[in-house]
Amino acid sequence: MEIQEAQGHGHLVLVPYPLQGHMTPTLQLASILHSKGFSITIAHAKFKSPKAFDHPDFNFLPVAENLSEHHIANKDRIAQVSIINTKCEAPLQESLTNLIKQKPQSRVNCIIYDTVMYCAEAVASNMKLPSIILRTSSASSFIAYCAILNLPLEDCIPLKESISQELVPGLHSIRFKDLPASNYFGDLKDLLNLLGHVSKIKTSSAVLWNSVDYLEHDSLAQFQQQNEGKHCFSIGPLHGMAPTASTSLLTEDTDCITWLDKQATNSVIYVSLGSVATMEESELIEMAWGLANSEQPFLWVVRPGLVRGSAEWIEHLPEGYLETIQGRGCIVKWAPQKEVLAHGAVGGFLSHCGWNSTLESICEGVPMICRPAFGDQKVNSRYISYVWKMGIALENGFNRNIETAIRRLMQDPEGQQMRQKAAALKEKVKLSIDKGGTSYNSVNNLVELILSL
Repeated sequence: MEIQEAQGHGHLVLVPYPLQGHMTPTLQLASILHSKGFSITIAHAKFKSPKAFDHPDFNFLPVAENLSEHHIANKDRIAQVSIINTKCEAPLQESLTNLIKQKPQSRVNCIIYDTVMYCAEAVASNMKLPSIILRTSSASSFIAYCAILNLPLEDCIPLKESISQELVPGLHSIRFKDLPASNYFGDLKDLLNLLGHVSKIKTSSAVLWNSVDYLEHDSLAQFQQQNEGKHCFSIGPLHGMAPTASTSLLTEDTDCITWLDKQATNSVIYVSLGSVATMEESELIEMAWGLANSEQPFLWVVRPGLVRGSAEWIEHLPEGYLETIQGRGCIVKWAPQKEVLAHGAVGGFLSHCGWNSTLESICEGVPMICRPAFGDQKVNSRYISYVWKMGIALENGFNRNIETAIRRLMQDPEGQQMRQKAAALKEKVKLSIDKGGTSYNSVNNLVELILSL
């Protein structure tokens, strides 16, 4: 692979973790830094490659990690993180060494890596290259993850019902049931190993957050206090500052935009549970009837494989369902989410509350219904519903409350208040990325730091 000449500032290598929610902010950050004059190489695992043709200005460096089908199919996502890092470390170093040998005059200024792809820090250290951490989750969820290290694990993993509603000591507004690992049933050694890796900055020069100071001021300040002397930049929302090239690993169905064009303003509930979350067939059926019985127009992303243990698409929907919702419901395999949320017809978002989806909803002023599945999603749900008050959390029985939640959000005065809260947050976030805003200034400060390394 021929390294493209730097536009002025040099050459950066970005190392994403191979899942959609991690790949997206990495590519967005790469676009921002490319616009600042850096040439970009994306060093990525081969089994989950980004679409290079969507990013013609980047160099793409596949890392031959030799993962087996068994490793890729592992449903224990924490154990999978360990496997991917173990398998990628040596080939990543070999690939980067060969890359640098191709054109030694094209100096690598820095390796920027997703915090979950922690093997890149060891590679950078071995190669005597500066490194920077990109944290793709919210600062609040990261603080919650780190808190687990100081808690009696026998009480919170798996969670005891008796303490589920209690606030976690030292965490603002977070209950034990909101902890990212409260429903974890894997090997605790894998969990503690991962937390040990991601909680430490080690030799890296700085930490980047895809977040906004206004949204997470207390959590960002707490992190900075715990890591005094380390550079910390909140540079989000990355999608708000990056060029609009697609970052999706899945094919987007843009026909749904034509359907949205025919709907009334703020009338549609958009439903998407992300690229990874799964559900039982019974849950899918409950969700289907909840959407139908709400009598509200809806755009529903039913990803092939959404039903646990199945690769099928809408075959699991009840017989006659498509006829029941004809004209009022639109079902697609994958949607151009940022375009959907920006559409005037969309008045609510039923989401898994991944951090990218949360930021995209805030940036468009769209209130949310929260159905978190795992990881940071429960913390994000708590902030959406309890701290920012721009959404409803489905906590008891999830899908059985969908019809009621949609009516509350889309028809009741309570939902109108949430829409106003979401609109106010949208304006605050816009100010942060405009010239002179906190995120705008942080990006410029980041560039100065990279050039000084």
